[in-house]
Amino acid sequence: MDELLYIDQTFEQLQLSNSRLTHREFDGCHFVNSQFSGCDFSGSIFTGCTFTDCNLSMAQLSATQLAGVVFKNCKILGLTFDKCSDFLFEVSFDHCTLDFSSFAHKKMPKTSFAGCSLKEVSFMEADLSGADFDHADLTLAIFNQTQLAGADFTTARNFTIDPQYNPMKKARFTSHGLLGLLAQYDIKIDVS
Repeated sequence: MDELLYIDQTFEQLQLSNSRLTHREFDGCHFVNSQFSGCDFSGSIFTGCTFTDCNLSMAQLSATQLAGVVFKNCKILGLTFDKCSDFLFEVSFDHCTLDFSSFAHKKMPKTSFAGCSLKEVSFMEADLSGADFDHADLTLAIFNQTQLAGADFTTARNFTIDPQYNPMKKARFTSHGLLGLLAQYDIKIDVS
């Protein structure tokens, strides 16, 4: 990938682990079944792009712009999305593994995390208003001063959220999900 600008291209089965792909621009591109683990995307711009069945684990995202980027069935372990540019930041995730990643301080209202594994992900001080956690696994995910107004946790599992420290007006939960909201009180609830 020697060019600086790529428009409406499809890339399949790229093997670019640990490559330096800095200061590139991708507009309307599709990446399929490709290896980007450990890549350095610092300063690059992705607009309206889709990643499907890709591995982006431990990629570097310093000042990277993600505008309308969709990730489907991707392995995205340990990414620091909090280092991405805030300008036009918009992402969505469908059945991805995002374990150990960070979205701290990001504004991402209405973001979808459908069917994702979000184990030990940091959402500290993020704006997740109206976010959709449909069938997401939130084991040990960190919510602290996280804006969760209108977020949907009805089918999410394994979350622990302290309502005292996370605004969640009109957030949606099932009765089973209430356990994750009361865990800090060390009380026993029979939901049989």
